Amino acid sequence: MSGATGGALEEALARLRAPLLDPERLVRAVASGRRKGQEPPRWRRLELRHVDLKARPHLQVTAYDATQAHTSNHALAGADAADALDALLALPFGNWHVETTTETVQLRVTKKLDAVVHTARRAEAVAVDRAHDRDKPRLLAEDDPVFRELGLTDAQGRLKPTRQAKYRQVEEFLRLLDASIAEARAKGHLRRPTPEDPLRIVDLGCGNAYLTFAAQRFLTATRGLPVVVTGADVKEQSREHNSAVAARLGVDAEFVVGSIADVELPQPPDVVLALHACDTATDEALARAVGWGAPLVLAAPCCHHDVAAQLRRLPTPAPWAMLTRHGILRERLADTLTDGLRASLLRQRGYRVDVVQFVESQHTPRNTMLRAVRTGGEAPEAREEYDELVGAWGVRPRLAELLEADRAGA
Repeated sequence: MSGATGGALEEALARLRAPLLDPERLVRAVASGRRKGQEPPRWRRLELRHVDLKARPHLQVTAYDATQAHTSNHALAGADAADALDALLALPFGNWHVETTTETVQLRVTKKLDAVVHTARRAEAVAVDRAHDRDKPRLLAEDDPVFRELGLTDAQGRLKPTRQAKYRQVEEFLRLLDASIAEARAKGHLRRPTPEDPLRIVDLGCGNAYLTFAAQRFLTATRGLPVVVTGADVKEQSREHNSAVAARLGVDAEFVVGSIADVELPQPPDVVLALHACDTATDEALARAVGWGAPLVLAAPCCHHDVAAQLRRLPTPAPWAMLTRHGILRERLADTLTDGLRASLLRQRGYRVDVVQFVESQHTPRNTMLRAVRTGGEAPEAREEYDELVGAWGVRPRLAELLEADRAGA
């Protein structure tokens, strides 16, 4: 038995409040999407459920931004959970999906900011699971053949204790890649691939290709996307090793020997990856991506020696001397300055750029990711900000030199 109703949005949201606060009824709730004509909510998605902490029920809220999940727990005793829920219901989400033990409620906000509510009874009642420590869903299971071939798991598909950090890095990278591709496709910035014309992904400086193989496996086996990957590295040993792994896995992947600056591809790629390319190798990868006009770029920089060396040679502009007086602070400043200038240069070339956390710092200190989506709209204000910043500090980013040389050559 089911039914659909329409009506005032505030009243419809208020009717969700009781089941959302009931630990005996709520199985799971999800808020997503945005309302037409309103600023997007801070979070892209919310998930709500009840958990038992110290034998007392709490409303658990998991809020997702572009790269991470943020979890908070609110005690039902007192006003904590109710206040938190009221704040969430006030956010401009376009859809609420609420599952209870006996029914499913779908609330959709229309273009006129009315509510359409569809309620469906369950064929059979289900139980509520309030266990706090649930296994986090994995994008690729630990026993996936790709991890055995890469040496992360043993013959029985069990994760090796010494490879926990690498597995975590792969998992977080896949979450970021998945969200980035989905968003770029939804907004028309990335084409829809076909078996005849698959999505072309290149990994520049791929090394042993952990993330290359994981990306190919996840996108094809889990997301069902036609994908062909190419890995480039300066070492012949990497090409031989990776080609052998690809043959054993039976995947559509090619590996070539060459520097980032010189590698040639038969067709421009759709997605460019540059993960932990050291120092100015990241600049070379970003310059190649711009030259190819790649719709999506994911770059995780490693080392920032170039700008750091310039800061050591140059006088520090007032009043920032205290930021370069100590070596560790100067290095951190160089990291921030380098990636900020890289983002600005990409914006000037028609990319929308986000600088996000790749993986938590306890797993690797190299945890910054530049995510760039080609929109075609250049940002003139970015040029002004860039000129002021490099003028004040007197630095010359390698990426600027590469892009200028590419433009002059063109």
